[in-house]
Amino acid sequence: MSVPRLMLSSLAGAGRFCVLGSGAARWKSVRARNRRGLSDLHPQLSPSQGFRDSPSWLPKNRSEPRSYITNPKLATTLVQILQKENRNRHQLFLECNPGPGILTQALLESQAKVIALECNRTFLPHLQSLRKKVNRKLEVVHCDFFKLDPRNSGIVKPPIMLSETLFQNLGIEALPWSEDNPLRVVGIFPAKNEKKILWKLLYDLYSSTSIYSYGRVQLNMFIAEKEYEKLVADPQNNLYQPLSVLWQVACEIKLLHVEPWSSFSIYNQAGGPKKSKNKQCFMKRHATLMDHLQSLSPVNAVAILKEIEKDGDMKITDLYPEDFKLLFETIESFRESCRWLFDDCIEDIIL
Repeated sequence: MSVPRLMLSSLAGAGRFCVLGSGAARWKSVRARNRRGLSDLHPQLSPSQGFRDSPSWLPKNRSEPRSYITNPKLATTLVQILQKENRNRHQLFLECNPGPGILTQALLESQAKVIALECNRTFLPHLQSLRKKVNRKLEVVHCDFFKLDPRNSGIVKPPIMLSETLFQNLGIEALPWSEDNPLRVVGIFPAKNEKKILWKLLYDLYSSTSIYSYGRVQLNMFIAEKEYEKLVADPQNNLYQPLSVLWQVACEIKLLHVEPWSSFSIYNQAGGPKKSKNKQCFMKRHATLMDHLQSLSPVNAVAILKEIEKDGDMKITDLYPEDFKLLFETIESFRESCRWLFDDCIEDIIL
């Protein structure tokens, strides 16, 4: 029986650690610079304090399952991988939901600078104490990276934030595409909403909004093996779908590391299951293009087909990557609503 794994990729990984770098020169993408409290001190950190065995940092309540790196050896391995990918020893990283800070500490020991975006208040005191030890080489913010810039936002409050507010507070400035030094983000995609998050990031990338309005971004993420295989699938693969095409067109996707789920500490949701609100975008491979467009409630299917000059009886499997790209851009240009792609849902957040 196969063991469930996570992949670290540059985009992301399920146990796969992978890199998603916004790489097609056609797409405006950003890298960022930080000018506040993260300058030239080389931190001297204390050895690991056995956080895995300590109950003091365990979250009291969770709104959804979260995975955390609690193995110092795994953290060291990841830092070595990231150092090979990025030669600048003083590179700035945005770390998503670091939890007990095991990877945070390993990054700081490598002389990197870190902005820790943590959505769970339980972890904030420990991360703040770590910040004091490294003399401001670390910034800590009560923020959920994966829920930045909600489309249904009225008044938002931490951990929900607007990227403009976050980056202004941190002194991060937008840089042009030509400066090949992207903002690097590291973390683990929440297992519950991986596909929804991938669609949201894809929308932000193609529209140059949210974090991508600040320049090039490189996502170094753990992602479920199944989702990773969809991202890198080729047209002959049954897993190939529009999500695959659009990410492959926009980014270079690189597998960095594979790790079994057993290497992570996972904390489950308190309470009963909740209904998923994810849109099912282009999921039936052999349905017609008209069927798919009509399933996206805010979209005027007839107008879209006329604009892209395609027959509604075509099957999705007959479209080429450039057709998917044109379809994506055409739907967005109608500006009826981005709800065709995903629904934002801020639910069960412990404030």
